[in-house]
Amino acid sequence: MNNFIIGIIVYVVSINLITFTLFGNDKRRSQKGGWRISEKTLLGLCVIGGAVGGFLGMRVFHHKTKHFQFFLGIPIIFILQVGIIIFLLVRRIY
Repeated sequence: MNNFIIGIIVYVVSINLITFTLFGNDKRRSQKGGWRISEKTLLGLCVIGGAVGGFLGMRVFHHKTKHFQFFLGIPIIFILQVGIIIFLLVRRIY
């Protein structure tokens, strides 16, 4: 693999781990009545590559599952991200 593909993999794994962790952290804070992570921040992380982590965070922590913008938005963001990654990889290969 070349450095471009390795860079994409490292970025995607990192941003998804961060997003997943923050979903869990926000769930814990909501249960304890503490300071919360904004929905804008959580969705923003999903938009910049963390959609898988956000989706898994929703499912594992049962957090934000009834919010329409999360329930429907995160899968749509994921589909768009996969399309972009495929486009970039195909473009880089040819």
